[in-house]
Amino acid sequence: MSRYIERAENIARLCEAGFRISLTPSIGGGHKEEWLSTLQSAGVIDGYKDAYDEVTGESAINYLLFDERNHSSVRSSLTAARTNARIVRTKLTRDMWETLNDTWMGMQAVSPHQMTNARLPDFLDWIRERTAQFRGALLGTILRDEGYYFCQFGAFMERADNTARILDVKYYVLLPDHQSVGGPIDNYQWETILRAVSAHRSYRHVFHEDYKPWRIAEFVILRPEMPRSLRFCYDWLNVTAEGITEIYGEERPTAELIRSTHRLLKHSDMGAIFQNGLHEFLTDFIDRNNRVTTGLASDFYFNPTA
Repeated sequence: MSRYIERAENIARLCEAGFRISLTPSIGGGHKEEWLSTLQSAGVIDGYKDAYDEVTGESAINYLLFDERNHSSVRSSLTAARTNARIVRTKLTRDMWETLNDTWMGMQAVSPHQMTNARLPDFLDWIRERTAQFRGALLGTILRDEGYYFCQFGAFMERADNTARILDVKYYVLLPDHQSVGGPIDNYQWETILRAVSAHRSYRHVFHEDYKPWRIAEFVILRPEMPRSLRFCYDWLNVTAEGITEIYGEERPTAELIRSTHRLLKHSDMGAIFQNGLHEFLTDFIDRNNRVTTGLASDFYFNPTA
């Protein structure tokens, strides 16, 4: 449930970033390339190509927000979250259930044909506001028992995955030519990365300087105070693993993988990461994060084949 709520917000953020750049098609290869990179960031490009003949802004927005063939669309994510919430209804507080149910009903009432360019920004803001309201209800009302800890697992695993994919796809895929590094397109893509994780203002607050690739990468990978950074996510995943261990009275195997990934992020240096390859670092991180997901499923019997 918690992971799908986080995914709905992340897809809305990606869609907003894609829409922003599509309004300036002379930068970054035009709107078609930006929507292509947005679909790649969301990990849904193969399904999109099966559903549509070409990449257009209208089709990409529909696929990311409404298309139920896309299991990661906002509509699909909210439906899955609500379905899971109904299964554990007695473990949820009234505030959590009502917020999620109202959001789902609001999403069902919106037709894709109503989504004009003029309406899209307000609608994306609505999605982010509703997911933030659910998170507030969760943190403010739920018991700090196993349900709380599994909600934290889901939210921060999904957030870490999303941040890593935004970094990797928007930089590595969109700018494969090393001659472009340091140019105006390169700088614009780094700014887009910050906007996709709502960090372009907080970056200025921390660094007091213009956008620099290594600083931006450091901010969204290693800075513990940045709430969507990989380090922040694994700070919380580490705390969550300790909390669930205390509740169950024993440590499950995945706790060590979480600890080792946390140590990696805590002691990494941005210069070394760039020297060894940002793409390689992010690929390894995404693999580690996926192993945490499958490990938790095995540790706590979420996988029906286990």
